[in-house]
Amino acid sequence: MIPEASYDIIVVGAGPAGSTAALYAARNGASVLLLDKKREIGSPIQCAGFLPDASEVKALLPEADLPEALRDYPDSCVLQSIKTQRIIPPNCSAKEFAVKGFVLDRRRYDQFLAGQAAETGAELMIKTRVTKIEGTTVETSGIFGKHMIRAKAIIGADGPNSLVAKSKGLALKQEAKETSVAIEYQVRNVDIDPEALEMYFGKDYVPGGYAWIFPEGEDRANVGIGIRSGIAEKGVSAKEYLHRFMQTHPMASSKLKNAVIMNVIAGIIPVNGAPANTATADSLIVGDAAGHIIATNGGGIPPAMIAGKIAGETAAEFVAGKCRLEEYDRRWRAQFGPALETSVHARQIMDGIMKSDSLMNAAFKFISPEQMKVMQCGKLPGPVKLGLQALSRGKK
Repeated sequence: MIPEASYDIIVVGAGPAGSTAALYAARNGASVLLLDKKREIGSPIQCAGFLPDASEVKALLPEADLPEALRDYPDSCVLQSIKTQRIIPPNCSAKEFAVKGFVLDRRRYDQFLAGQAAETGAELMIKTRVTKIEGTTVETSGIFGKHMIRAKAIIGADGPNSLVAKSKGLALKQEAKETSVAIEYQVRNVDIDPEALEMYFGKDYVPGGYAWIFPEGEDRANVGIGIRSGIAEKGVSAKEYLHRFMQTHPMASSKLKNAVIMNVIAGIIPVNGAPANTATADSLIVGDAAGHIIATNGGGIPPAMIAGKIAGETAAEFVAGKCRLEEYDRRWRAQFGPALETSVHARQIMDGIMKSDSLMNAAFKFISPEQMKVMQCGKLPGPVKLGLQALSRGKK
């Protein structure tokens, strides 16, 4: 396709955040161009794809206005329904709690979201990379040729290394960045509980993070780890940690001993929270580009889509002359900013404890399953916070 010379809004990145932003901008009357560098929306896969049920998201973020696609999406997007979450500390004394959600086929789900945006009126260009941004003029290069396209507003949904954020001075300063390196395999021929998410902790397997087994069917799973390179052993790669976990962990290895690897997925997860500003007079950032990640579990789909809805609506109001684009920053923080900040604070407290398996075992011993669920959602109950702070100071 040949794009128009100008649009009201250009959205860079057609993941859940960008497609949601494009949908709500188009629905509110703006002309929208949605760009993505991939040759196929949703491929390669970039995360394990667990999506909590809308009721769970609303309990976590009661002030948030949820996009429709967090509540309603085709059954074909679902690989497995989930009823339980199981937490396994270093001593393997597991605790579990009820959770309602679904492991998604991210390729199908992302294509569903982008398709919704296109059906609403957004124009979609795939395999198109943004090479330069000057003001609100975007330079693109890809399968449809090279173009210079003007806009009234730009929405950056282009991931943790966002070009939009960098070009608009919205990126976190290098010294403030804290990321988790994730590597995961889609595997078959595993012996798992198909209705339970499992998360494993221990410095020898996942320093500064956790390993997971997310079911994708009766004998299929996404198995991965997210580690923090600053806490990892020198010279040990994320892939080596993952293999160590799959082959030698006392609980996981028996479930995974016959695993056949079908796909390799890798990426970066920003776990440092949002920058001080996420909008300028003509641009804004959303999703991973804006640090919209629950730092305690790496979950990004719900906050990214909630912020995407706000971004699309605010940008449409802006081009209609009804508000300043900077209003976006205030709006998303009002809906889930405190939860995001608390999750970063909780992760920072846990950092000291994760350096010691004995401290982790002690922490998991006094935290109840119900409190664990709250923590996983990014909140930090008062008694838990005090107990963790005492542990981190070495007062067992």
